[in-house]
Amino acid sequence: MERICNVAKNHREAGEWDIKQNLRLTPNERMKIARILRERVFGKNTKDVREWNKIN
Repeated sequence: MERICNVAKNHREAGEWDIKQNLRLTPNERMKIARILRERVFGKNTKDVREWNKIN
């Protein structure tokens, strides 16, 4: 994804630009962004919570 800078005049204009930017993303770009954010928050080596239910 290409980084783009937008300087808005007010909050409403910034919000509208943000919505338009999100609408321009393809489904594959959205999934890639979600994967990157998930790895940043939870890390790459997380335990599978479904495994806990099998033991108990």
